[in-house]
Amino acid sequence: MFKTKFNYPAILQALKSKFKQLLNSLANLQTSRFKIKYASFNFPSFQRKYIIYLISLTVFFGFYIFIVSQFKYYNKIKENNFRSFLNSTEFDHLKKDFINSLITPYKEYKYTIKDNDTIEKILKNYDVSDKDLKNLSSKLKEKKLSGIFAGTEISIIIKKVEGKNKIVRLFYPVSEVKTIVIKREEENFNVTEKILKLDKVEVVESNIIKNNLYSAAIEAGIEPNVIIDFASIYGFEVDFQRDIRTGDKFEVYYEKYLDENKITRKTGKIIYASMFVNGKELVLYNFKYKNKSGYYDIDGKSVIKTLMKTPINGARLSSGFGMRKHPILGFNKMHKGTDFAAPTGTPIMASGSGVVEMAQRYKGYGNFIRIRHNSTYKTAYAHMSKFAKGVRRGARVNQGQIIGYVGSTGLSTGPHLHYEVIKNGKKINSQRMKLPKGKALNKEARNKFELERINIDVRVARLRAK
Repeated sequence: MFKTKFNYPAILQALKSKFKQLLNSLANLQTSRFKIKYASFNFPSFQRKYIIYLISLTVFFGFYIFIVSQFKYYNKIKENNFRSFLNSTEFDHLKKDFINSLITPYKEYKYTIKDNDTIEKILKNYDVSDKDLKNLSSKLKEKKLSGIFAGTEISIIIKKVEGKNKIVRLFYPVSEVKTIVIKREEENFNVTEKILKLDKVEVVESNIIKNNLYSAAIEAGIEPNVIIDFASIYGFEVDFQRDIRTGDKFEVYYEKYLDENKITRKTGKIIYASMFVNGKELVLYNFKYKNKSGYYDIDGKSVIKTLMKTPINGARLSSGFGMRKHPILGFNKMHKGTDFAAPTGTPIMASGSGVVEMAQRYKGYGNFIRIRHNSTYKTAYAHMSKFAKGVRRGARVNQGQIIGYVGSTGLSTGPHLHYEVIKNGKKINSQRMKLPKGKALNKEARNKFELERINIDVRVARLRAK
């Protein structure tokens, strides 16, 4: 409601002053009446004065009532005018103009990159102009920065100009420490790489296994990718599903990289690792010689053998090698492989380095891979949900490399890996085969290894003492 131009306090003060004057006049009148009893006076003069005071009082209150009614009437008019204005089309236009002035033409979107996504495909989802798509695509290809990775988040800022969406800024990570930053400069784009500065630290973590290696390692604060590397290193010596017992211990000495807020952004290599399994200690050291790095035991023998003991981590042995009743065909048949039950999508590793002979849908095996490791050994992997990127016939794979993922394709009752080892063309029991120990370092390399091993032991002891 609008304020009036009348000054209420001043009016009330004036009324109060007039009322006091009236009271004083009445008091004087009482004094005069007392004097009448004891002295002579002019009665007509007194009567005339009394009538004047009465008329003045009547006029005053009449004027007061008139002023108050005018206040109310004026405010009522103002209130009605204000309500009419609020309901008018003029106010609606004014309100819309004000709100539109507050709405920014910029919009920010967050998008999680999926498999088979490209920058162009993502931006098309946001109706980005064809001209921007073409310019940006050529710029990224020129700088060889068009690669993006599933699971990472891309940030897009878009401005609508004349009905077309134009890119203002674009951010997406290509590694733990590198982010691509794209900024608009008129009709072109400036593409830069933002590198996060990290500090390398070395840590020693250990724990006692209560249930399984993974949960014990997570409890100790070890990053998941370090756990995977640890399991891969010991994959030649330990079957983590069947060899591990409650009370077994492990220790790992590795690198990690921290940002300015002491947050781990990435991890480096495992320098030293040890496991107490069934009362036996297995110690491994990382050693680099002539630009080749590997893991060696305390005697300087390589941990690497021709084949890993198991090509999958965290799986349950669901069916061994030998005669069994086929779960689908319903009759007894020789099971010439080992089945590992695991959730769909669990990574499957190449048991050894070699060349892929087959990577296709094959009979009752479903999605099937066979790898030739040397003139003696081959391995086969069946029922996979899908193959890993780049795994195809003729491709070379390294030991421990992920080649596919657990599934239930072909003649299968549930998600599992069917794993076969083929020696000189004959399928053998992978769980009973004996492979020769790893290659030992020669004299010169062994001497350097001993110095490095002692140095690592000293560093581990210092970090344990902290």
